[in-house]
This record gives sequence, C-alpha cells and structure tokens, in this order.
Amino acid sequence: MSRSTEPVTTDRSVRYRWWGLLAISLGVALIIMDSTIVSVAIPAIVDDLAISSTEIQWVQEIYTLLFAALLLTWGRLADRVGRRRMMLIGVVIFLVASVLCAIADSGAVLIAGRALQGLGGSMILPTTLALLNANFHGRERGIAFAVWGSTIGGMAAIGPLVGGWLIENASWRWAFGINIPVGVLIIAGLLLFVAESRETRTGAVQRLDLVGALLSIIGFGALVFGLIEGRSYGWWTAQDEAPFDIAGISPVPLAFAVAIAALTAFVLVERARGKAGKGVILDLSLFRIPSFANGNVTALIVSFGEFGLILSLPLWFQNVLGYTAFEAGLALVPLAAGSFLASGAVAGLARRLTPVVVVRIGLVLEIAAIAALALLIRPDSTAWLTSPALFVYGMGVGLATAQLTSVVLADVPVERSGQGSATQSTARQTGSALGIAVLGTAFFTTLKVGTEDRLADAVAANPMLQPLVDSVNASSGGSIAALAADPQTAFIADAARAAMTDGTSLAAWVAAAALVVGLLSSLRIRPSVEAPVTPAERG
Repeated sequence: MSRSTEPVTTDRSVRYRWWGLLAISLGVALIIMDSTIVSVAIPAIVDDLAISSTEIQWVQEIYTLLFAALLLTWGRLADRVGRRRMMLIGVVIFLVASVLCAIADSGAVLIAGRALQGLGGSMILPTTLALLNANFHGRERGIAFAVWGSTIGGMAAIGPLVGGWLIENASWRWAFGINIPVGVLIIAGLLLFVAESRETRTGAVQRLDLVGALLSIIGFGALVFGLIEGRSYGWWTAQDEAPFDIAGISPVPLAFAVAIAALTAFVLVERARGKAGKGVILDLSLFRIPSFANGNVTALIVSFGEFGLILSLPLWFQNVLGYTAFEAGLALVPLAAGSFLASGAVAGLARRLTPVVVVRIGLVLEIAAIAALALLIRPDSTAWLTSPALFVYGMGVGLATAQLTSVVLADVPVERSGQGSATQSTARQTGSALGIAVLGTAFFTTLKVGTEDRLADAVAANPMLQPLVDSVNASSGGSIAALAADPQTAFIADAARAAMTDGTSLAAWVAAAALVVGLLSSLRIRPSVEAPVTPAERG
C-alpha cells in the first residue's frame, strides 16, 4: 500500500503563501495568548463569580489536560481528513468555547468552556505545524518555522500585557471575547491563502486506530494530570486538597501508574498494528529518523526550561516589585521583542548555518540570559535591570524554538506531517508541564520555607502571626501587598519578598540547568540537508 500527499494547491495559495503563514501564526497566537491571559485574569474572575479554590484550579488546568491528551489523536486524524479542515474545525470550536467562557455566570460554565477550548486548541497546534511543513520548502520552511516559533515566545510574553490592560480597562470577560475577531481573521486567512493537504492512500482504506487513540488519550492525560496536580495534591502523601486518597497516598502516584501502563500498552499496540500493516495513531518507524527521535527528546527538555520560568516571573513582578498586572506585562515585553527580532534574523542565518546550529546558538543565549537573571534579581530590582536579560532570552527562544521544530520535521515525509507535528507538540507540552511542575515546586517550596525560616523567631514569640505567614504561601504571594500596607506586618512582607526572590532565582537556575542538558542533547542531532530553493519557491 503506497502513501502520498495530495496538496490541494491553487495559484492564490502559492502566490499569497506568506499571508497564509500569517493566518497560521495567528492560530498559534490564539491558543498561547489565551492561556497566559487567563492566568492574569484569575483574581478578577474570583471576585466576580465567587468561585471556589477547586474551581479556580480547574479553570486553569482542564484546558492543559485536554490539550495535551488529544494532540496525537487530532494530528493523526488531520492527515486523513485534511490539515486545513482540521484547523478550521478547531478554530470554530475554540471560538464557540470563548463565547461560552465570556458569558459564564458560574464556575461550572467557565470550566466547561475551558474544556471546550482545550479540545479546539488540541486541533489547532499540530495542524499549524503540519500545514507549514506541507506548504513551505527549502529555506522558506526555516523562515516559516522561525515566525511560528517566535509567535509562541512572543505571545507568551504579550499575553499578560494584553490581559492586564483588558482587566484594568474593561472586564475579565474580554480576555475571552478578544478571541472572536482574531478567530474570524484566522478563518478568512485559511480559506483564502492556505492550501489543503492530506494523506491519500491507494488500496484499501485503513480503519482508524481507535484503541491507540484511547490509550494515548488516557496515557498523556494521566501523565499531565500528575505533573500539574503534584504540588497541590501531594507527590506521594495526600494533601488536604486531594479529592481522595488510598491509605494516605495521593492520587498523583496512581495517575503516574496509569500513565505508564497506558503508554506502554500504546507502544505495544502501535508496534503490532504497524507490523500488520494496519492504520496507527503514531507510526513508530518515525523514531528511526535520527533528527526526529533526537529532536523530540531535545524539544521536551528545552520546553522544560523555557516555559516553566514563565510561571514565576509574573508573580515576582507583581508581588515582590509591586507591579500591577499591566505593568508586569510591560516588564515582559522585552522577551517578546527579542523573540520577534530573532524571527527576522533567521533568514540571514539560514544562508550560512544549518538549523541545528541556529538551535544551539539560541540555547546558549537562553542559558546566559537566565543565569544573568538568577544572579541579578533582588527584592529591590526594577524592570530596567531585568529587561536586557529578558530581551536576550527572547532572542534565544525565537531562534531555538522555531529552528528546533524545523530540525524535528525536516526528514519526516510530508504525508506523515500530522503525526510528526502532533508528536513534536506532545513532547513540548509534556516538557512544559514537567517544567511547570518542577520549577513551580522549587519556587513555591522556597517561598514557603524561606518565609517561615526568616520569621521563625517572630512566630515563636507571637504564635498569632502564624496565619499571616501561612497566607503568603496560600495566596502564592498575593497577600504580600496587604501585609506591606500595614506597618505592624510590613516585616512579614519583607521576609516574603526575599523568599520569593530566592524562589525565582532557584527556578531560574533549574531552568538554566535543563537548557544546558537540552544543549548537550542537541549535539546528538545530525544536521539535515534541505533541498535547494527553487525559483517557484521564491515566488
């Protein structure tokens, strides 16, 4: 049975492919910006809807859970039904979900809307990569991936800025409402400027791998659940927040056990179906491609270091330096600026260097910038001190993230772009969840222990202070401002600021260490030789 890709091209889609790139990049921006805006909007949502702490947690986490669990399934299905079609469906679902979130009058409705957003987002991300892989070639592909990667880094920084402005000047509901006009532009751009591509088969039509799909959803869903809930529910011993426990053991180890069992069964099922010539969710033969296998490992490690840090910095800006949500967003703009600038530099670098070398340059910039942040930040720092490091960090993200994607997919046959893109997206999402879990644990543990150690003598002399000390950790530092405003408790705020700064610094060092491992892992990637650019590709 032979396989090929059927590109449904038109003169318009070829002539205006760069406009198509804009539409695809806006799709990435939609899902990345939305997740960061929601993080900023949580306090306003709590005030308006009076939702419980459990509901707050699920507003943020149900999106990530469904998003990560469904990436592989939708990526494979996109190969069959059409990548542009799948992305269009995902955008429509995301817009409907955004409307539901914007009009939500209770925590339950908001959680349902966020779940639906996760479903739509899981259709969008892998298909954006597959469409770029199918519609761009040669050096143009590297440039397209650079724009895609810079959009991820830039939107992760711009999201808090946009969210802060909307919350201060309009309503938290606009954090979701802003998705509507953006989504309409994406739909128009996809229909007008992006060519469809799909896998076509000669011979019998293969049945969908429903068992593989179910196992991948259970496996990756349980894995990400364990990573994001470990700090709240307990990594082993059940905490008070845990919904249940088994002989005092947290549900998190159970989730990891389910993940291991399901993913092991997934690999065995996919291997058996592949040998029998049946359809699979993930063609394991892709991992025989050195650039794909080693690139995915590197992508997971790099995502650990890159996106875990985004958790602590906005909290540090707001709770230690006293910035508003909008001001914290402004402080992160240098990161976005560096990321977007890097996308412009890729075209020139691509003429002289291979993509894997550009990845390594980006990682070196990231490591240097994060180490500088870890060394320099203090409780009395300003954005002027952090801006240069964040700018360099953004340039590193723009170079490394985009070109790593190019490396991973360079040797993947176009007819399997959906599978390859979804696998790469799943690796990144898993790495991001792992980074948030590990760096978040380091950050919040240092905040808690550091605050308690600094105030141990004061609490021993006056036990009535203990609830105020506990409030720092319970609010993720949000109570620092109120404590600082009262002269009688200002010393608690000072101790908490110092502890949060130490936590941010530790998280930065851990992120830098992860990126060093990612850099070493990239040495295993053999450069792929792209085909030369033809006159037709130059347009």
